[in-house]
Amino acid sequence: MAEQIVSINPSTLNPIESINVTTREELLEVVKKARQAQAAWEVLGFDGRKPFFDRLSAYMLDHYEDIAKFISRENGKPYLEAILAEVYPSIDVVNYYSKRAKKLLSDKKIPIRIFKFMGKKSYIMYKPAGVVGIISPWNYPFAIPFSEIIMALVAGNAVILKPSELTPLIGKKIKELLDAAGFPEGLFSVVYGDGRIGAEMVKAQLSKIIFTGSVATGKKIMAAAAENLTPVVLELGGKDPMIVLKDADLDMSARGAVWAGFMNSGQTCASVERVYVDESIRDAFVERVVDYTGRIRQGDTLENESTDMGSMIDQRQLSIVENHVKDASSKGAKILTGGNRPQDLKGYFYKPTVLVDVDHTMQVMTDETFGPLLPIMTFKTEEEAVRLANDSRYALTASVWSKDITRAESLARRLIAGTVTVNDHIMTYGIPETPWGGSKESGFGRTHADMGLLEFVEPVHIHIDRAWLKNKPWWYPYDKKTVLFLKVMFWMTRKMKFLMS
Repeated sequence: MAEQIVSINPSTLNPIESINVTTREELLEVVKKARQAQAAWEVLGFDGRKPFFDRLSAYMLDHYEDIAKFISRENGKPYLEAILAEVYPSIDVVNYYSKRAKKLLSDKKIPIRIFKFMGKKSYIMYKPAGVVGIISPWNYPFAIPFSEIIMALVAGNAVILKPSELTPLIGKKIKELLDAAGFPEGLFSVVYGDGRIGAEMVKAQLSKIIFTGSVATGKKIMAAAAENLTPVVLELGGKDPMIVLKDADLDMSARGAVWAGFMNSGQTCASVERVYVDESIRDAFVERVVDYTGRIRQGDTLENESTDMGSMIDQRQLSIVENHVKDASSKGAKILTGGNRPQDLKGYFYKPTVLVDVDHTMQVMTDETFGPLLPIMTFKTEEEAVRLANDSRYALTASVWSKDITRAESLARRLIAGTVTVNDHIMTYGIPETPWGGSKESGFGRTHADMGLLEFVEPVHIHIDRAWLKNKPWWYPYDKKTVLFLKVMFWMTRKMKFLMS
């Protein structure tokens, strides 16, 4: 009998559906079919592929409400948040790349200086990587893999997706959407299981692996991928700082902190996980944060569309939050609101929690929490704020809040992060024109934007000689013609350097 995964609604703890775990033999057959489908897909060219994406966009626009409810049921996020953060950005990604990709992936001429006078020309062409493996997380189980799937397919690749074992049905839903749009059989497939099938994917000599998840798992994937020199893109989470300068709009920055800290129950790699506020406005800022936190409506997201905050994904993640609160409290932190599980809710819920009197000896300020905690610490000078914000092994995103945009931008340029936002947080993931990714233990490589699409192709340099010179002066035998050629080259180099100075 096949091993099965039981999908659970984290808001109610009720089982939804069971799905068979993919075996190694089944995976290898999927890879074989993907390679066959990719070859035909590549030959179509972008113009031949574009109608599939147009149909996909139209289908999703007609069914966006059903998709959002499906996400909310298996993931636990509010229905409206599923639309805002998962479904709409995904449709926008389809539309963006269906218009942008042809120009971006067209051949790029390389300007040549001296050798152009000898009949040389060069250009870059972009070939699809081949078969791309995507190992995706449970926190944004639709938007994260979907955007990567679209980029890979647009570029001419085949894709194999392994969704999280906590949200397998959403992976199945993505397959249904692409099937409805008529994508060729075998071009996109889904395999199911835990880290064991993910490890088999990495061993399967795919053309590229895209992984979003924990640092520990990312390191294992990178080590395993090295065996076959399989290139990887890793997005491994963050401990994202928010700096509130003394001239910041207090109401806006407090509302921003509460939303960016508690959206998706804090289960966002780019959540505000550390707040640094100028000590001169600390009390006024904290008062507003506590007030707005107290207004958050928490509950079963499908019973009430006005719910602001849903459940966490499972007991393991909930326990991490509880341990971070316990550690901070034992070291002197104060809980201003929240700090425990609501007694009237059945699922994996934790109250949105605001902590003060925190410092960098506490896990809540150094380790990724991935839950609804908002620790607030003060600083005296901007130099101290920058030092504290950069004092992390993560570097995904950060934000600076100030009415003085020039001042805020200057400080933003000093922060170590893949994305730094002024007077907002998180939301750039939903803008397909902007790149996404980090450094340090937040990983490397980019998704979205032009940079992201180019992760899914291999640049090939084509160099052409127009055969003006039948006997090249740099060919054998080295003789007087070679000496003359070198003298001319040095003369032209001096001349060009003078003209360009």
